[in-house]
Amino acid sequence: MLIKNDGKEWRKEERVPVSLPVSLPNIECVTRDVSASGVFFEANTSFNVGEMIDFAIEFDSPGGKLMLKCNGEIVRVEDRNGKVGVAVRIGESVMESAH
Repeated sequence: MLIKNDGKEWRKEERVPVSLPVSLPNIECVTRDVSASGVFFEANTSFNVGEMIDFAIEFDSPGGKLMLKCNGEIVRVEDRNGKVGVAVRIGESVMESAH
């Protein structure tokens, strides 16, 4: 993310608002938006800024379900009306067919 002189955000990639299931061990999460370099999701548990996590996002496609398996760094955590909002910068990702 880049910040302009007027303090407003100026992002490298466009964010797409979308609600998709996120798979983390024993944690239910749902995306709120996704970009080429990151994801923002809501969860029912806390996370720490700087923490590295592995997760997968489930997509439907004409050929069946796909899983985008990712690792990344948590760059922001915020309270969102009783849930925890988590922004993750994606480090590596690979798309696989869900079995």
